[in-house]
Amino acid sequence: MVKLATLFVCQSCGTSHGKWAGRCEACGGWNSLVEESADSGPVSTKPKARPRSSRGIAFHDLQSTEPPLPRMQTNIAEFDRVCGGGIVPGSALLIGGDPGIGKSTLLLQAAAALSKNGAKVAYVSGEEAIDQVRSRARRLGLEGAHVMLATETALGPILDSLKHEKPDFVVIDSIQTLWSDALGAAPGSVSQVRACAQELTRFAKKRNCAVVLVGHVTKDGQIAGPRVIEHMVDSVLYFEGERGHQFRILRAVKNRFGPTDEIGVFEMSDAGLREVTNPSALFLDGREDCATGTAVFAGIEGTRPVLTEIQALVAPAAFGTARRAVIGWDSSRLAMVLAVLETRCGFSFGGKDVYLNVAGGLKVSEPAADLAVAAALISSALDLPLPPKAVVYGEIALSGEIRPVSRIGARLKEANKLGFKHAVGPLGRNTEKAERNLGCTIAKMVKLSDLIDLIDTRESVAARE
Repeated sequence: MVKLATLFVCQSCGTSHGKWAGRCEACGGWNSLVEESADSGPVSTKPKARPRSSRGIAFHDLQSTEPPLPRMQTNIAEFDRVCGGGIVPGSALLIGGDPGIGKSTLLLQAAAALSKNGAKVAYVSGEEAIDQVRSRARRLGLEGAHVMLATETALGPILDSLKHEKPDFVVIDSIQTLWSDALGAAPGSVSQVRACAQELTRFAKKRNCAVVLVGHVTKDGQIAGPRVIEHMVDSVLYFEGERGHQFRILRAVKNRFGPTDEIGVFEMSDAGLREVTNPSALFLDGREDCATGTAVFAGIEGTRPVLTEIQALVAPAAFGTARRAVIGWDSSRLAMVLAVLETRCGFSFGGKDVYLNVAGGLKVSEPAADLAVAAALISSALDLPLPPKAVVYGEIALSGEIRPVSRIGARLKEANKLGFKHAVGPLGRNTEKAERNLGCTIAKMVKLSDLIDLIDTRESVAARE
């Protein structure tokens, strides 16, 4: 006879529990245990027989006479950049993002572009009907592309059809809607998502077909399902953006075939997503040069230098309790910069509200933005603007010293291209070389107090007036 066992599986980490509990012991998540049935197989009292020895596996040498397969180019430069120069045949990609951010639109445009280049493309949707996908294609002007469409949620028929059609590129929208009849769990559960992702990844490797999986995200911005899915696939991409901005940012957090932390910038329009070739000019569009509480940060996103505006506002607390609000930056890093300013420079933010915003909806995680954040805070607190046509970069130590950063030449070259002739940064070994080659003036900072002396000058007051 077959014994049916009941397990309670955490939907956050995938850990199995013998009984229900309000809190998962593995990840600490509350109300995340869901009941699932598991088939433990026939119960037998006979001893298990020893398994027969297998034939083993075949080993190969690192050297090969066969040339590597060329990458598939979508001719969408921003998408190819994030993928590492194109899509590798036989790779599995996972892309996540908030609902309505444009994941399906981006992948439909990429699928249509690959079909025009001669690739055989399949698009399997588990959330929309075929007419809905066709309606989006007509709106994007892609109705003439040779893309095979299908709507199915059962994994078995999908794999059978893909093995028969032998496509070069497959889009599964989305992985949370698929289910396998080998499991008794409901679609979207941890067991189903893990099993379906494993089978599709195995299909991609065996059939040399590139598979893109669309994943839902949780309220924390992480891809829903067990973390093991991100370890299965070759690349993990996040499609970010704010509803109030027309900019969309495609970010790579894992890539086995290219650099990580690479970004691609798109602009949402009525005709779909349009790639932005010069994101620095777009993020700084309409900026007032002598506004107080603003600083232009010369950052590096992956291999690309990007200039962004950091805005800060220091205001008296309304009800005596100071508030800290951050958009686009790490809140714990802001607390560190405020502590250094209070301890090392004598600035008091105890009874004041501090608001920090990265313009354009970009999320900055580079430590080199510390000095730009401090400059915006000091400018707002003193009500004095920074020197005009100047970019700021540098990492702040807890001692109040300004530490050097990498790739100064690329940062200043991008700034010089957009008309910035001055820079505020740390003193480093490559600073003088970059200053001499690019013809710009760099105000060299050693301590954070040097930045305060630079802002609180008569030249800054004259520039404001």
